Parts: sequence; C-alpha cells; structure tokens
Amino acid sequence: MPAETFLPPAADLPKADIYDDLKSQLDGLMAGETDLVANAANMAAVIYHGLSELNWAGFYFMKDGGLVLGPFQGKPACIRIPVGKGVCGTAVEQGVSQVVPDVHAFPGHIACDAASRSELVVPIRVGGRVIGVLDLDSPVPGRFDEQDRAGCEALVAVLVDHIG
Repeated sequence: MPAETFLPPAADLPKADIYDDLKSQLDGLMAGETDLVANAANMAAVIYHGLSELNWAGFYFMKDGGLVLGPFQGKPACIRIPVGKGVCGTAVEQGVSQVVPDVHAFPGHIACDAASRSELVVPIRVGGRVIGVLDLDSPVPGRFDEQDRAGCEALVAVLVDHIG
C-alpha cells in the first residue's frame, strides 16, 4: 500500500476496530519491506496519526546495553534510557508491557516531555530477545488501558513479522 493511501481510522470506532484497522494498514505499508528503521518510522507515523490523545509515539532500540532513541513522532525526546530506568527501561528489564495511568506515580519515571501524563510501553521481542520498545505517551491521565496494550502488542507483532 502506498504511504499516501493511509487513512486514520474513525475516532468513534470501538478500540478493537481501530487497532484492527491500524494493523491492516501497517501490514500493507510494510509489505515487501524488511528494514527495521523504515518500518518503525512508518509505524510511528501510523500510530501517532491513527490514535487519539497522543503527544508522542515512537521507538527505542537496544544498543550497547541500553535503549537508544529510534524513529518517532512528537517533540524531541530523551536519547538514551538505561535498562531498568523509567517506563521504557522497566519494560525491557521485566520483558512485559507497561500500562502507566499516571507517570508521576511511576517510581523513577523519566520526563522527556512535561506534558505527558500516561504511558504505554511494549517490548519488541525477536528470537526470544528484547530488541527495543514501542513507546506511547499521552497528555491525558489514564489514556491507556488493557485494550490499548493488546492492540499495541498486535501492532508490534506486525513489525516483527516484517523485519529481516
């Protein structure tokens, strides 16, 4: 699917339908492409423009034992995050998605954008190893729930299916 044919899902759809739509569009955008950075860049744009109430959507990838900023949409972000620090580092350390309704209540939260109030981080696993994370921030407290977690895990699975 050519990038210019991306259409954000209607905001009034049920969340499950929004994620199904995004998953289908990502699969089409990534068809025939295996480059991680290219696919992550398009995925960040699709998520940022396809989900409501986000102020940041992007990736951090493992490099030299820590997370390094990858493709994203939103304001400039923290460049390096140690494993075990903040929501992203915790997701890597624990190997599970993190749904944080109030980032100010999260011990050790790293504030890259003071406007962020809630966060969702999904580890990206290839061959049993975490290679990075998908990170979403929102200025709305409690923006993310278990449906968002499941939906974003499904989107990450599309990315993993399309990298070489």
